[in-house]
This record gives sequence, structure tokens and C-alpha cells, in this order.
Amino acid sequence: MPEFSWTSHAKYKMNFYRLSEARVKRVISNPARVEEGIAEDTVAMMQPAGTKNNPYEIWTMIVKSKIRRTAAKNSGRQIKVVSAWRYPGRTKPGEALPREIIQEFREATR
Repeated sequence: MPEFSWTSHAKYKMNFYRLSEARVKRVISNPARVEEGIAEDTVAMMQPAGTKNNPYEIWTMIVKSKIRRTAAKNSGRQIKVVSAWRYPGRTKPGEALPREIIQEFREATR
């Protein structure tokens, strides 16, 4: 079982979008789609959610370089969660994120 670490930005966004740690971990362990993240050395993962009339996606972004074996637990990995958010509607694979989300993320990582 991997060990997770959370940035303050990720915790803030999880609270804002009402996403639990368990829900974000589920997206990471079983993503429907994996894409290159907008920040350097990151990976974005998505799971569709909602209903037919109210579809949305749950996204999470992790740092690639932080996926490593921990010294304390030789069998475990450490995953650093950078951000998580709920996107209304459905996106197409490879489609760029809206400018608002990209701008908000870049402002938060300064």
C-alpha cells in the first residue's frame, strides 16, 4: 500500500470540492485516464463520476519524481498529491484544461 503525502494546496482543494482522501486515493489507484500534468514532472489522473444528467470528472495531480520507495517501508511507495479538483462535464482525452484551472494552479505553486 503506498504512503501518501498531501500539499496544503491539495488539502484546500479537496475541502473546497468536498473530496475525501479515500476518494482521491481511489482515483490514483484506478484511473480511467492518465495524462501529463500541466506542472513540471506531474501526472494527472481522472475518474468520471456523477449521473447521466449531471456528469463530472474527479481529477488529481501527483508528482512523478515523488513516487519512490520509502526507507521505512521497503515494500511501500510514497506518492505526493499536488492537487485535486472536480471538473463539471466531460473532457476529451488530450484536451487542454480550461485556462482558469491552469492559471489558478500556477498561482498556487508560486
